[in-house]
Amino acid sequence: METRGAGPGTRQAQPPPSGGSAEPRSRPGAGAAGAAGAAPRWGRAEPGPCGSGSGGKMAAPMELFCWTGGWGLPSVDPDCLAVLTYARFTGAPLKVHRVTSPWRSPSGSLPALKTRDKGTISKTQQIITHLRKQKYNADYDLSATQGADTLAFVSLLEEKLLPVLIHTFWVDAKNYVEHTRKWYAETVPFPLNFFLPNCMHKRHVERLQLLWGDGYMEDEEKLEKELYRDARECLTLLSQRLGSQKFFFGDSPASLDALVFSRLAPLLKAKLPNGKLQQHLKSLQNLCNYCTSILSLYFPWDGGDPPAGAPRPVGAEGGEAEEEPHKRRNQLLSVVVGLAAMLAYAFLSGIVSIQRGSAGPAARQPIAMEEEEEEEEE
Repeated sequence: METRGAGPGTRQAQPPPSGGSAEPRSRPGAGAAGAAGAAPRWGRAEPGPCGSGSGGKMAAPMELFCWTGGWGLPSVDPDCLAVLTYARFTGAPLKVHRVTSPWRSPSGSLPALKTRDKGTISKTQQIITHLRKQKYNADYDLSATQGADTLAFVSLLEEKLLPVLIHTFWVDAKNYVEHTRKWYAETVPFPLNFFLPNCMHKRHVERLQLLWGDGYMEDEEKLEKELYRDARECLTLLSQRLGSQKFFFGDSPASLDALVFSRLAPLLKAKLPNGKLQQHLKSLQNLCNYCTSILSLYFPWDGGDPPAGAPRPVGAEGGEAEEEPHKRRNQLLSVVVGLAAMLAYAFLSGIVSIQRGSAGPAARQPIAMEEEEEEEEE
C-alpha cells in the first residue's frame, strides 16, 4: 500500500476519490508533523472566484453551528467534531458558533453550515463535500488505493463501531442516566433541558433500531454481545492499520482521520461508569496517542477557552464564537416556552380551571349573590 510522504514531489497527486476539487489543498498536517510538539500551521486554500489576494475582495467566512465542547473536546457530538476536525485539517475559514441547543442553529439541527450561496447545509457528509468544492480538500493527493481504503474503513466504522457508540452513550442505562443525560441537562438552557435530552435519547434509540434491524427486539442481550465483539475487532483493526504512523496515510491528515478521531475521541475522553468498550480502546496505546496528538496539534486549548494573553493560531478558522447568536430572540423564546409550560402544568394539575355557563340572568345570579355576601362580610 502506498504511503504519502511529508513533502511535495514524493509522488504524483491523484484525483480525489469522491469527486473533490482539482486544486491543491492546504497541508497543515505536514507542517505540524515536521516538528514534534510544535503548534500546527494552518494553510490557506487557493483563491476562489471572488479572489482573496491583493486587490480582491475577501469572501465572507462560512459559519458553522455545532454543539459546545465538553470532556476536554471542542465538541461532544461526533458529527460536529468530524466537521470541526476536517476544517482544521484543511484550514477552511469558518466562523464557529458553539451552541447549547439545536434551536440556535439556522436549520434547527447540528451541525449546520451557513453559506453565502448554498444556504444552510445540515448533513455532515454534505458539509465536507461543500468544503471540498470550495478547494478545502483533505484527500486531494491520495492515491486510488488509498481512496479505496478510505471508503472501506468508512463503511467499517458505520457498520461495526457506530451502533455500539450509540448504545454506549444513549442506550446503556447507567451511562445514559449518570453521564450523557446529566451533561445535556446541565448544559442545555432552561426550559429545554427538561425534555430535549429525552427527545435525543428517543431519536438515538430509533436510529439504533434501524441499524440493528428487526433482530434488535428478539434477543437484545445476545445481539449486544455480538455487536460489542465486532466493535472491539474494529478498534483492533484500526490500531493495526495505523501502526506507528502519525495519520492513517502518512504524515498528513485526510478525511478518514477526521472521521476516526470524531468517533474515538468522545469514547476515550468521556468518564463513563460502564466503559467496557472504553477499556479496550485504552489498551490500544497507538490509538490513544493518535487522539491525544490531534487534540494537541489542532485543538491546543482542549475545546476550552485559551489562557489569557495566549496567541491564537493564525490562518485557522475565521473566528470562534462562544456567545450565542440571536441572544435576545432566544431569551424571549425561553421565557415564552417557560410560561407556556407553567400554564399547561397549572391546567393539567387542576390548580387553574375555567368554568363555563349560560349567558342568561339565572347563570349570573350566583355570582351576584357571592359578591353581596362578600360585601356583607366586609
